[in-house]
Amino acid sequence: MTAQLHLGVFYTGVGPQFLWDDPGNAPHTEIETYVAVARTLERGLFDAFFLGEGLRVRENRGRVHSLDVAGRPDAITQLSALAGATGHIGLVATQNTTYNYPADLARRLASLDFLSGGRAGWNIVTTDNAWTGANFRRGGWLKHERRYERAAGFVTAAKALWAGDGPVERDDDLVRLRAAPTVPRSPQGRPVLFQAGDSAGGRELAARHADVVFSANTAYDKALAYATDLRARLARVGRAADAVRILPGATVVLGDSPADAAARHEEIRRRQINPQRALAFLEQYWGRDLSAYDPHGPLPDVDPTDEELDPSRGTISIEHRTGKLDRIRQWRELAEAKHLSIHQLVLEVQPRQPTFVGTPGQVADEWARYVRDGVVDGFNLSPYLVPASLDEVVDKLVPELQDRGVYRTAYTGTTLREHLGLAPVPEGARG
Repeated sequence: MTAQLHLGVFYTGVGPQFLWDDPGNAPHTEIETYVAVARTLERGLFDAFFLGEGLRVRENRGRVHSLDVAGRPDAITQLSALAGATGHIGLVATQNTTYNYPADLARRLASLDFLSGGRAGWNIVTTDNAWTGANFRRGGWLKHERRYERAAGFVTAAKALWAGDGPVERDDDLVRLRAAPTVPRSPQGRPVLFQAGDSAGGRELAARHADVVFSANTAYDKALAYATDLRARLARVGRAADAVRILPGATVVLGDSPADAAARHEEIRRRQINPQRALAFLEQYWGRDLSAYDPHGPLPDVDPTDEELDPSRGTISIEHRTGKLDRIRQWRELAEAKHLSIHQLVLEVQPRQPTFVGTPGQVADEWARYVRDGVVDGFNLSPYLVPASLDEVVDKLVPELQDRGVYRTAYTGTTLREHLGLAPVPEGARG
């Protein structure tokens, strides 16, 4: 009954989860918005504020994707501005190990950690996307199966630099450096390490190096299976079962009644996947301009091109990049059987984001069960409307969690590591 729930917000800054056309949506390119969000989260006693990273402007079939914000500031730069405007919230930057250099990134993250008084975190991500790599004149340089191998060497080098006990050298085919630390140690020792991959390679990287995992497994049974697998991996590498916090990603839709919450959820989904987005989604598979088609009409009556799926949107998994003709055939059969329009079909086939839907009391009960059963340690929330959806969580859901004894009533530390209840980093620790 002493289990405590940890909460973060994962603010991607782009993508269909936001209701971009809502007049209540705050400007997503102004620092005032981010300051207001971070301060709201501090009022709600959240552990951390995560910023996503975009290394190339989003496109659709070679054109800038105009249905949401096309670009955003560098995450570390943005979080550095927030460090001076906040006093407690953890500041987590998503940073890529494929298209950065260990010594440079370790120094920038250490700077954020030092200047924020020990509140920095690094959300470690990889990519095999040659489209992104072209921005660095290294498109396609790293094979998909080796991206976590580079990430492991990269993180090992960064941790050695943060240990601050002398020069660091590494020389292999994926990570090469000779550097010495240049930034003082922060009150928490080093940035907290978050890991966001769910593949076997990602889980192994998390077991060896992560302090927190940002999992996609939100449903109870999947979350339990993930936690069981991760803890077995932790044991195999000699780490304690509670050495890593598990925070699946999720969205929350609250209502005054269960029916009200369900209705709001369906309306939000229809607005997230609007008719224009439905056409853009199919254009990735057809490989051609479909703007002349009525999204409320039948599927395109033309054949798709022979080109591979457009990688520029960055939303298509490896598994979906092949076999598109079979997928389109299945969609035609489904649309014919159910008499679906383009928009209706995309609403049906687009995977639903993990969402908790209900009254504040219902969601609090469900989350209390998750954390008391040891299935998760908390959640990383993705807002659909800023600031309104976050205000609802802070003003309505947080008090219910506190009433159930699973959420803090005040910050008891000053560093992100303390917020998460993680063990201190020993002086000079390179592991």
